[in-house]
Amino acid sequence: MGDLLLVRHGETEWSRSGQHTSFTDLPLTPRGEKQAESLAPLLADRSFALVLTSPLGRAVHTADLAGVTGAERDADLHEWYYGAYEGVTTEDIHRTRPGWDLWTDGSPPGPDGEPGESPQDVGARADRVLSRVTDALPGGDVLLVAHGHFLRVLTARRLGLSPAEGRLFRLETGTVCRLSTEHGRPVVAEWNTRA
Repeated sequence: MGDLLLVRHGETEWSRSGQHTSFTDLPLTPRGEKQAESLAPLLADRSFALVLTSPLGRAVHTADLAGVTGAERDADLHEWYYGAYEGVTTEDIHRTRPGWDLWTDGSPPGPDGEPGESPQDVGARADRVLSRVTDALPGGDVLLVAHGHFLRVLTARRLGLSPAEGRLFRLETGTVCRLSTEHGRPVVAEWNTRA
């Protein structure tokens, strides 16, 4: 049975400033490109039964810079759709909604038809990805290159937790995490690893 490796894309301007970024496909900053390149040694000695990336450029570019080949784009790996909160920081949201919490309240649709998602919506997408992963893991390791909030929800679901429990797994840009098994149960084996 292989391990599930998760890579969060490198830094973007909005990940640095704390702005929610889903469908706005910002490029990596120069620091983000260096973060992505630095992942290559962590992934170089592994062969993967399946490699999936988010369709967004920041994830695809991170995979390329990390030396990942044979990646397939999967729309289910897209970041949480923030809808009306796209480009907005949590601090700014709290000015009008002081008790708002992404992990329990989700995000409302945007004015231009951009979708918002609840934790359950994101959890359903994570479950679909995990179904593909589960089918591939007997053949070896699986690599997913995607986004912070989505990968946190996916981690929670892999561990048998609710989507909202993704709040427990802070995930830095340009890092590798490894989910493995112990006595047949999923476990976190490494988290926020950098070269």
